[in-house]
Amino acid sequence: MSNPAISPSEARVQSLKSPCYQATNISDNNFEDCIKCTICTVYCPVTPVNPDFPGPKQAGPDGERYRLKKPFYYDEALKYCLNCKRCEVACPSNVRIGDIIQSARVHYSKKKPSLRDKMLASTDFVGTMATPFAPIVNGMLHLKPMKVVLDKVMGIDKHRQFPSYSHTTFTSWFKRHAAKDQARYARQVSYFHGCYVNYNYPQLGKDFVNVMNAVGYGVNLLEKEKCCGVAKIANNLVDAARRDAEINLASIRKSVGQGMEVLTTSSTCTLTMRDEYRHILDMDTADVREHIQLATRFIYKLLDEGKIKVAFRSDFRRRVAYHTPCHMEKLGWAIYSTSLLKMIPGLEFVPLESACCGIAGTYGFKKENYRYSQQIGDVLFEQIRHAGIDSVATDCETCKWQIEMSTGVHVDNPISIFAEALDIEETRRLNGLL
Repeated sequence: MSNPAISPSEARVQSLKSPCYQATNISDNNFEDCIKCTICTVYCPVTPVNPDFPGPKQAGPDGERYRLKKPFYYDEALKYCLNCKRCEVACPSNVRIGDIIQSARVHYSKKKPSLRDKMLASTDFVGTMATPFAPIVNGMLHLKPMKVVLDKVMGIDKHRQFPSYSHTTFTSWFKRHAAKDQARYARQVSYFHGCYVNYNYPQLGKDFVNVMNAVGYGVNLLEKEKCCGVAKIANNLVDAARRDAEINLASIRKSVGQGMEVLTTSSTCTLTMRDEYRHILDMDTADVREHIQLATRFIYKLLDEGKIKVAFRSDFRRRVAYHTPCHMEKLGWAIYSTSLLKMIPGLEFVPLESACCGIAGTYGFKKENYRYSQQIGDVLFEQIRHAGIDSVATDCETCKWQIEMSTGVHVDNPISIFAEALDIEETRRLNGLL
C-alpha cells in the first residue's frame, strides 16, 4: 500500500535510492533488455549435452539479477559456457548474454586457476619454450605415456591431440626473409599474427605476406605483440589478460596513427580485440576498434571497390567445405571469407550448416569438458565426413585442430587456400608491380 504522506516525486526519489534499484544499475551489461523468450537456450550448443549447465538465459540475464543482489547466487556451473556467442547472435534484443556470463565468472567465481589452466592460457610462454625443441616436444606430446601423465596429473584429457609446434617462429622468419622488402610497397598494413601463426603454423603468416605483397601492400609487424588474451580470459587470468591487452593496444594505436589498418588471420583474435577488451576487460578501444579486421574482409573490400586485381592458376582444383567459426558468426564476416573462396575458378565450394565444433579454445582440452566438447561437435563432424570434400576451410585455428582430430580431414585458413590458388606473377603484373 502506498504512503499518502509521500508525494509521487518523493516516492520516485526514494525508489532511486533503494538498494534493489542501485544493485540492478551497477552492471555494465544490458541484461534488462532480456524479454525472456529463451531463444538463446534453443541455440546454445552446451545445453543439450550437459545437464549441469543452467543455460544462457538462466546463467546470463536471469542470474545477473540475483547476483547483483547477493553474490552467493553465483553458480560455478557457468564454467561450462563456451563463450561461443551463439546466444548473442540469436537474441532478438541484442542482449550480450555471453559477456554477462563471462563477466560473472570474472567477478564472482571463487575458484582459482589451476596449474593446468595457467599453462593452457600462457600461450606465449609455452610457445617460446617449445619452439626451440619442437621435434622433441611434438614427439613427446604424441606418446601414450605422456598423454596418460597429462590426464592424471594435469587434467588434460588423454584423447586430446595437441597442435604441433614449429621449430622456427613466424617472427624469426619474417625478420630474416621478408622485413627488408616491405618498405618498397607504397601502401602498408600491420599484421597481428597471433600465437598460432607464430609458434604452431608460420606458413599461414607467410601466405598472408605473399598475398598482400602480390596485390601491392607491404606488411609490418606490430611493434610489440602479446597473445590476444582470449585464453587468459577464459581461464580467469584477467589481470594478465589486461596487461597483454595494454601492450597490444599501444602497438595497434601506433600502427593506426601511422595510417595502417591492423589485419588478422584469426576470427577469435579479431573478436577478442574488437569486443572482449571493452566488454570483459573494461578497456576503451573506441579509437582503434574499426581499424582491426580480418584479412579476408580487407582483401574482399579492395577487390569489390576495384582497388586491386587478382589472377588465379589454371591448374588449381579442389573441393572445399567452409566451416563458420562461432566468433565469425558473431562478427558477421563469414561472407568475406566465403566470397573470396568462391572467386577461385578451380574451387568447388561446399557450404556447411552452421554448427559449433565444440573445442572453444582451451575448453576442449580439459578432462571435465572433453566429452561435452566432442558431443557438441558431432553434428559438424558428421556433415564433414559425408561431404565428399578434399579439405575444410575455416578462419579459426582451434576449429582447425578440433576438425582435423575428429574427422581426419585437412583444414586450411581461407588465406592459405587463396594464396595457393593465386597466380602470383600475373597478379603482381595486374597491380603494376612488374
